[in-house]
Amino acid sequence: MTVGTADPKAARDHARAQGGTRADAMPVLPPVADDAPDGLVWEETIAPGGYASRRIARGTRIRLVDLGGDACVSTLLFNAETPTERLNVADTIKVQWNGHLTAGRLLLSDMGRVMASILEDGAGTHDAFCGASTQASNARNYGDGDNYGRHPSARDRLMLGVAKHGLGRKDVHPCVNWFKGVRVAEDGATEPVVGPFDPGRALVLRAEMKLIVVLANCPHVLDPRPDYTVTPLRITAWAGEPAAEDDAVRTAAPESLRAFLNTEDLYRR
Repeated sequence: MTVGTADPKAARDHARAQGGTRADAMPVLPPVADDAPDGLVWEETIAPGGYASRRIARGTRIRLVDLGGDACVSTLLFNAETPTERLNVADTIKVQWNGHLTAGRLLLSDMGRVMASILEDGAGTHDAFCGASTQASNARNYGDGDNYGRHPSARDRLMLGVAKHGLGRKDVHPCVNWFKGVRVAEDGATEPVVGPFDPGRALVLRAEMKLIVVLANCPHVLDPRPDYTVTPLRITAWAGEPAAEDDAVRTAAPESLRAFLNTEDLYRR
């Protein structure tokens, strides 16, 4: 007679036999990426419809790679020491006089501090206007939007991510969406720019604060395609230093310098 996993000892043996198994989407422990500098602290692939969250140190570089050309990465940032301070997308646009997020731009908190800076951008299609998809929007687009169904929304996935850090529904604030963008038409309408694009497009962020980073990889809320279309995202992060006093991103504009000074003042206390 074959003993199934209903037997505790057989279940244990079955579970232990899975040691060393690698799935297509999972954290890699320890990080072993061979295409990144030394000091790796995070390596993970987020599956379509998946999410990830992590606490990272100041100065950490975070590289996001759109592996298949159809990732859409909704992102929240929190001050890791005081999570009531978080990414403010409206101020990020307003203070920099520009809604186009690309290399050299900053991600600002609701306290006027730089949370992260964009060091490299190989995509050029990002969105700071539309926010995350929801259960209701996915139900309209795909027939259902249940968090544990076939078409989970970015907002619900972000809620799972923040919960791992003691945060809740009220902490899921407006996000930015990497790799999928929008154009604002002359009449003010938002027109999606959703691809698909060439695989391998990458974005590199530098954490200017100690951060909690929460990511969800779900189709853009305005994606007009009838199918739930999204491809895996690779995350690689490594240790580094925050912006130096002569850093070109820091000194690019008076608004940038002031935001960096606000951040540096936080760490002088």
